[in-house]
Amino acid sequence: MGPSRAGPDTIQQGTQDGGRVALRGHVQSDSRHLMDRYTFIENFNNQECPSKTYLCYEVERLDGDTVIPLDEYKRFVCNKGPYQPDGPHHAEFYFLDQIRSRNLDKNQHYRLTCFISWSPCYSCAHNLTTFLKENDHISLRIFASRLYTRNRFGNYQRGLCELQDAKAQITIMTSQDFKHCWETFVDHQGNPFQPWEGLEAKSQELCEKLRDILRTQQN
Repeated sequence: MGPSRAGPDTIQQGTQDGGRVALRGHVQSDSRHLMDRYTFIENFNNQECPSKTYLCYEVERLDGDTVIPLDEYKRFVCNKGPYQPDGPHHAEFYFLDQIRSRNLDKNQHYRLTCFISWSPCYSCAHNLTTFLKENDHISLRIFASRLYTRNRFGNYQRGLCELQDAKAQITIMTSQDFKHCWETFVDHQGNPFQPWEGLEAKSQELCEKLRDILRTQQN
């Protein structure tokens, strides 16, 4: 079970999205909006159950077989809580808000890749699905550290299946994905990513659970 998806309480341009409850966050001063390494470990460790949700994302333009990274669009977001201006919202809300603000050229094709500490709740999955249906020039990949398994905002399994039906790719993060996030979104100060004990075993367990959810819907 994940945390209660009660109001997010933070937004950073590296921003915080409460694992569905948010605590106070801050705006990173680094121009690339890098996440503090301790924040990353605390929130992405798939053995833990943090109260916040972080979402790191990157944007790529697809030109035939060529993938062109748009590094200037790399960010991370986090939820805002009920006592913050413009809150409360989950991380996915701020992610979509930022993507919409980019006004990505409808004559081009783009791929969004999200690395998220908790998979979307039903409401957020539904909003992501709606966004994809409204923007057929954009595809979405979601790599989740852990599964959010509460139905407070609707049936979470149905939300994940709706995303899959909208052609989104949904999978569980592996050691390589955590390493990529560490190197791309974290102010690691030259320290290499160190996998924690049990990372791969937990990843495999969650992967099988997600596979069962999506397979059940197909049947």
